[in-house]
Amino acid sequence: MQKAGVPVVPNWDRNPPESEFPVLVKAVGGGGGKGMRLVDHPSQLSEAIAGASREAHNAFGDDRVFIEKYLRSPRHVEFQILGDAHGDIIHVFERECSIQRRYQKIIEETPSPALAPQLRARMGEAAVAAARAANYVNAGTVEFVLDPDGRFYFLEMNTRLQVEHAITEMTTGLDLVREQILIADGNHLSRTQSELQQTGHAIECRIYAEVPEEHFRPDTGIVAVYRPPTGPGIRLDSGIQEGSEIGFHYDPMLAKLIVWAGSRDAAIERMKRALSEFVVLGVRNNIEFLHRVISCEEYRTGQIDTQFLDRRPDLLNCSSIDIPPAARIVASLDPLNTGPRAGQTFSDVWTSGAWRNS
Repeated sequence: MQKAGVPVVPNWDRNPPESEFPVLVKAVGGGGGKGMRLVDHPSQLSEAIAGASREAHNAFGDDRVFIEKYLRSPRHVEFQILGDAHGDIIHVFERECSIQRRYQKIIEETPSPALAPQLRARMGEAAVAAARAANYVNAGTVEFVLDPDGRFYFLEMNTRLQVEHAITEMTTGLDLVREQILIADGNHLSRTQSELQQTGHAIECRIYAEVPEEHFRPDTGIVAVYRPPTGPGIRLDSGIQEGSEIGFHYDPMLAKLIVWAGSRDAAIERMKRALSEFVVLGVRNNIEFLHRVISCEEYRTGQIDTQFLDRRPDLLNCSSIDIPPAARIVASLDPLNTGPRAGQTFSDVWTSGAWRNS
């Protein structure tokens, strides 16, 4: 990347200068937050390297790690790219992925509220340069960190379609899965860079079987009730249904909820409505938590970065305002004989866990 002129975060194989701390120890062979350790002081480095190496070996079969400068409060912005076997490479704009927990994305959107046209163009050119330097042929994603001063640095490249690719499809009309297959079949790219444009705004929320207020602990069980939202501008990618067993052997993601609207504000409102109508019972999940995040003022105004949730621990606290979505399906559960007893409020039932564990 350095040879290709792509800005990179300062990095070392071992023992960075003390003046460069804090640093991140990161796995060579993978991502997704696995094999990663934040180190504030040189005295912690050896232990962090050993721990990250063990985790990287278990996750990726590769125990190699490297060290890079830790940037405080950056945004995570990635660019979708496509490259064919004929030497043509384009980018399909950016995705803002700064809302994360445990270094994993949970809310993504496009366009990024942080990118003015000039910065978008420079980052897109850098993404194409990165792919070209590798003679890349496929769909892929070039990921950057963007600091508060507008400086961006290459983070990594994912040589596949990302979980969040749907928001790019929603704003460009481009079927990225189809493009990937056509590229693999030896075809030219179906679009040139100048032919691509974005329309409107799209947001994705990742629905997980997890307990946000308990450090995002994964949950397991049987999906007793599954009522996803529907309507204009809503897309749901999911592989579960009522009766599905959510175990501990796989990632706890249940679904990807994607919305599109003509503006960012309208997309936020559509996502809020969709989340409020999304009901999953039988396993604990993060739906209400996601609703709280996108409803807060900082998110609405685009004041987000990768440390956003660290600054807002209050968003992890559930309250009575989170109950109504599930209350809407009381009638549908009554035939199953699992309704509340006489004199018992829905809040009582919800708090007891009877609905979630039925």
